[in-house]
Amino acid sequence: MFCLLRPLRRFYLEKILPHWFHYSRALSGAEAVNALRPFYFAVHPDFFGKHPREREVNENSLKRLSVYLENIQKPGFKSLKPTQLTFYVRETDQNSSDGQEPFSNSGFRAVRFTLHTRDLLSTVLYILNSCSLSAEHIQSSNTNVHSQPLKEAKRLSDRPIKWDKSYYSFTGFKDPDEDLEQVSRMETTLTSWLHNNGKRAVKKLKNSLPLRKELDRLKDELSHLLQLSDIRWQRGWGIAHRCSQLHSLGRLAQQNLETLQKAKGCTIIFTDRSGMSAVGHVMLGTMDVHHHWTRLFERLPSYFDLQRRLTVLEDQISYLLGGIQVIYIEEFQPVLTLEEYYSLLDVFYNRLVKSGLPFHPQSLRGLQMILSRDRYAPSLHELGHFNIPVLCDPASLPWFIHTKAQQARENMKRKEELKVVENELIQASTKKFSLEKLYKEPSISSIQMVECCKRLLEQSLPYLHGMHLCVSHFYSVMQDGDVCIPWNWKNGKA
Repeated sequence: MFCLLRPLRRFYLEKILPHWFHYSRALSGAEAVNALRPFYFAVHPDFFGKHPREREVNENSLKRLSVYLENIQKPGFKSLKPTQLTFYVRETDQNSSDGQEPFSNSGFRAVRFTLHTRDLLSTVLYILNSCSLSAEHIQSSNTNVHSQPLKEAKRLSDRPIKWDKSYYSFTGFKDPDEDLEQVSRMETTLTSWLHNNGKRAVKKLKNSLPLRKELDRLKDELSHLLQLSDIRWQRGWGIAHRCSQLHSLGRLAQQNLETLQKAKGCTIIFTDRSGMSAVGHVMLGTMDVHHHWTRLFERLPSYFDLQRRLTVLEDQISYLLGGIQVIYIEEFQPVLTLEEYYSLLDVFYNRLVKSGLPFHPQSLRGLQMILSRDRYAPSLHELGHFNIPVLCDPASLPWFIHTKAQQARENMKRKEELKVVENELIQASTKKFSLEKLYKEPSISSIQMVECCKRLLEQSLPYLHGMHLCVSHFYSVMQDGDVCIPWNWKNGKA
C-alpha cells in the first residue's frame, strides 16, 4: 500500500503544482523555513499551553521534522527512513478540516502523515497540503528566482487525467478543479484584504502593546547587564514567547552572572539548538534547559579560539584564490554551527592546496564568495558573490571566476546602489502611511522590496496607519498584530 500511494501522491502534486516541481532543487533552507511559516504558526507548542498532551506531541514532532529537513539538505544522502508525524493543528484562517479529523471543542484537530519525499520543495508542499494550508506563496517566490526550469526536470504528460471524486475522499487531497473554481471566482487584492482584515490586525496590535514595551525593557536590561551587542530571534516567535525566553535568560543571569558575562560583546540569538553560529553569534536553543545554556557560556573561550582559527583559514583560502573574500551570508546559506562551518572550510582548503591553482596574488581582491554544500557547478549570484561548492573540481575555478569577475564587480556595485534606494523607499513608505515599522522577510530580495515599496507609494492605504508591516510572500495577520503582505500584491478595489 505504501508503494502504491507514493507515486499517487507525487502525481497529484505534479498535476496541480507543475511549475513547482521544475524548481524542486532550487528551494534553500531559509526559503523552506519561510514557506512553512503558516504551518509553524498553526502547530507551535506555545499555543497549546492549556493542553499539555497536545503541546508535548507537537514539540516531539517538530524535533523529528527538524531532523528530517536537515537530513534531506545534506549532500549525498542515500537512504532516508520514512518518518511518521502527528501534529495538532490550530484552526486558522488558512486551514480547513476538509479530509481531516474534525476540530475539537478546543479549536484544533489531529493530523497524521508520513514523510518520505527526498527533496526539500516536495516535502514542504506535502506538509502544507497534509494540513490543508495554502502553498500559493511558494510558487511566487520560486518562479521569480529561477526563470528557467532545470534540464533534468521531467516533462509532464500533455494528456489530462480526470480523477474520480472518490479518490479525493479516500486520500484526503483537495480536488484541484474545486480550488481552481474558487480562485477564479475571487482573487485577493491588497485593498480588499486590508479592508477585510484591518480591524482584526488593529485589535491584535493594541493588545500586544504592553508586551512589546515589556520586551524592549527586558532586552535593554539584559543587553546592558551582559554587555551584549544585540539580542535576536531566528524565527518569528510571538512577543509573549520572546518575553518568556528573556525571562529565562534573566533568571539564569541572576544565578550565574559571571559565567554569562563571558558573552561580552556578542550577539545572542534564540533559535532551535544551542552553540555558536558560523558568524560568531551565541545560539540558545529554546528547547534546552538552563543547564545546557550554562555549559555553552562556560565553553565560550574555546569557541572564541575556534573562531580565530576559522578567520585564519578563511584568509588562507582567500590567498590561494587570488584575494577573493570568503564570506558567510545567513540569508543564502543553511544555518551552520561554528564547528560545522570550520569543517566545511577545512575540506575546501585541503582540496585547494592539493590542486595548486594558478591564481595571481590579489588579482581577485574586492570580490566575494560563499561556500555551499551542494554538488553543483560554481555560479555567480545576482548580488555579485560567487557560489562555490565545497566538492567542486578546483581545476574549473580559475577559468570560471576570471571570466565572471567583471560581471561580479558590476553586480556588487548595483547591489550597493539598490540597497540605498531600498532604504530610501522604506523610509518614504513608513512616513507616508504613518507606519510604526516596515520590514521584510529574509527571503525577500532588495529588488522585490524596491518594487513593492514603489507600488505602495502610488496607493492611498489608510488601513496601514500605525501598523507593523512586513513584506513577505503571503497575506497574514500575525498573532501580535503584524501585517504580512506579499511583495507582488495585486491591485484592486475593496
